[in-house]
Amino acid sequence: MPQSDKVMIVTGASRGIGAAVALLAARRGYAVCVNYRNRRDAADEVVRAIEADGGRAIAVGADVADEAQIVQLFQTVDRELGRVDALVNNAGVLETQMRVEDMDAARVARILQTNVVGALVCCREAVRRMAPRHGGRGGAIVNVSSVAARLGSPGEYVDYAASKGALDTLTIGLSKEVAGDGIRVNAVRPSTIYTDMHASGGEPGRVDRLASSIPLQRGGTVQEVAGAVMWFFSDEAGYTTGSFIEVSGGK
Repeated sequence: MPQSDKVMIVTGASRGIGAAVALLAARRGYAVCVNYRNRRDAADEVVRAIEADGGRAIAVGADVADEAQIVQLFQTVDRELGRVDALVNNAGVLETQMRVEDMDAARVARILQTNVVGALVCCREAVRRMAPRHGGRGGAIVNVSSVAARLGSPGEYVDYAASKGALDTLTIGLSKEVAGDGIRVNAVRPSTIYTDMHASGGEPGRVDRLASSIPLQRGGTVQEVAGAVMWFFSDEAGYTTGSFIEVSGGK
């Protein structure tokens, strides 16, 4: 395994896309912070898998809906791994499928707090460490958005889709704001990926139900999303910022 002194934080990395990104990043030579909210056992499993493959990783609990916990997360990484070079804003939540007419404000606020506010605060903490004026050496940020930002998720998750639309706007704005600091900001937009998130929305079999409506006629894998995420951190992506990769089977 190639070794480097580069450090990556992956939020929501105890399972699904986040875990796949953490594993691939470690294979590419990153020391990885596997962030989790409440699944410590699963995060520890990811760390053990990375270490068994010769990599370096730590599990750090923090709810990205809480600004103080985000600050503590970054401070822990500073102390245990070193200055962060790469951030993947993967942590995200959705709630049971529902029409807008049935949603209350508290539900929408919970989704926006994690998916938008949390991601923005993570970006803030990363820039404070990556920007040369703060003693950094540049870096890259990848936000895990969703094709829902384009399609709107009618009848299911309009609030979630709206949060991902905001994340896309954050990606574009921040990419222009920090380009002069040598920090690139991009996003991937997955769709219909086999993860546990669909169970959170009340329909564990959602991917199989929708497969026939996808041009490639199947759901995607977390490894396929992780590959797109990691391309943005590669040398080949050195001139790419404010951009998006659709990992959606053509949807």
